[in-house]
Amino acid sequence: MSFTPKSKHLIAGEWLDGPSTFKSEPAHGEAFDYPVGTPDLVNKACEAAEEAFWTYGYSSRETRAKFLETIADEIEARGDEITEIGTSETGLPEARLQGERGRTTGQLRLFASHIRDGGYLDVRHDEALPDRAPLPRPDLKMVQRPIGPVAVFGASNFPLAFSTAGGDTAAALAAGCPVVVKGHSAHPGTGEIVAQAIDAAIQKCGIHPGVFSLIQGGKRDVGTTLVEHPLIKAVGFTGSLGGGRALFNLCAARPEPIPFFGELGSVNPMFVLPEAAKARGAAMGEGWAGSLTMGAGQFCTNPGIAVVEKGADGDAFVSAAKEALSKAAPQTMLTDGIAKAYQDGKARFDGRNAVQPLLTNADEGRNASPNLYETDAAAYLQDHALGEEVFGPLGLVVRVNGKEEMETLAKGFEGQLTATIHMDDGDTDRAKALMPILERKAGRILVNGFPTGVEVADTMVHGGPYPASTNFGATSVGTLSIRRFLRPVCYQNMPDAILPEDLAGA
Repeated sequence: MSFTPKSKHLIAGEWLDGPSTFKSEPAHGEAFDYPVGTPDLVNKACEAAEEAFWTYGYSSRETRAKFLETIADEIEARGDEITEIGTSETGLPEARLQGERGRTTGQLRLFASHIRDGGYLDVRHDEALPDRAPLPRPDLKMVQRPIGPVAVFGASNFPLAFSTAGGDTAAALAAGCPVVVKGHSAHPGTGEIVAQAIDAAIQKCGIHPGVFSLIQGGKRDVGTTLVEHPLIKAVGFTGSLGGGRALFNLCAARPEPIPFFGELGSVNPMFVLPEAAKARGAAMGEGWAGSLTMGAGQFCTNPGIAVVEKGADGDAFVSAAKEALSKAAPQTMLTDGIAKAYQDGKARFDGRNAVQPLLTNADEGRNASPNLYETDAAAYLQDHALGEEVFGPLGLVVRVNGKEEMETLAKGFEGQLTATIHMDDGDTDRAKALMPILERKAGRILVNGFPTGVEVADTMVHGGPYPASTNFGATSVGTLSIRRFLRPVCYQNMPDAILPEDLAGA
């Protein structure tokens, strides 16, 4: 391997060792030792972030925009090394890592453009009305301001786009908030080399080094110390329901509670309406199989459940999905732990009387093969475990009898990141009846597509009602995600000379 890691933490511009190490567990290639994080390192990083906020939080939008663009440039300059160690650690193919790197640099540049535009500031001005009766009105101005240091937890399934310099970090830095990242132990080398890119950008742009820190590995005490630290003002997290809920509870229990923006899990149901099934049921079944197995099913938008009416047209959908899945080769999962969790998730479906196995595979080690099961609406609604996310290429078909049962089932789903309707023109009335239900269940609703693939754009919502995320009013993808790290401040009768730069002259 041409890239040899420093195997250190980055704390406010310094590369530091820890008192102990852990060894990476790559899918292939060389394993390296990395330092284990500690509460003391968390304290140093948070204190440095607070110190940096006094300058970075009050810097110009142009300064921050150039910083984000320089980070993107520095990541691209290390592109080959990132791909090399990223594929080794995760088992993801080179093309996937290269595409994810492009998404990561693209969203950094998108945020640079977004803050230059300034619309996100939501500037408002109510002019003074000194002659208003019975009481005059003062001059009132409002603008969005950064909240302070932010903690970000790297995600296992996106070593670039949702990790060290991923969407949470980009949004926080764009807002003016320093970031402390707890790196994910599944890809510590990838996290380190991206941290090197950020460090280089800090030096080139003359930014306070406390604006970014990376703490590698660490046990539960590191995460706990980070979310409970009094200088941290918000947390961004992408991961499991259990881990996310534990951190959410810690944030709420602090003497000063802070927002926890967690993306926790989703089964992303698809509703196959009858006219669409009649016209192209087999094609939709094959397409669903492709989406279900993409990236070994390790996407938060993986469509794990298909709702299909009983009858011959629905049977064609199921048969085509089964045939396509049976041809899918085993894929390497991101970690041994994720592979074990997938096998445990499959075990929840085996042996259930109300669940019929259509395709089952026994996997060993880090491999994952597709599995397909079928049940009906009544059984699904009575068994909560059937609605829990299985992180991997496992699909469940829920068969329903007609319009009313499909709508009853839709009402029984928990909160989701996405919900999909497959329809033809003849299904319009059925789709219109589903829409009010799905709007209450999901952050993104799509028609005649598959939810894997999340566009980074102004209009994207990647979040949803609990348990898809812990804050249904937020998104972790797209420019709207910057709002998580801002708060409105009103200025009354304030002279321009002491107003924030973004409000002066408003």
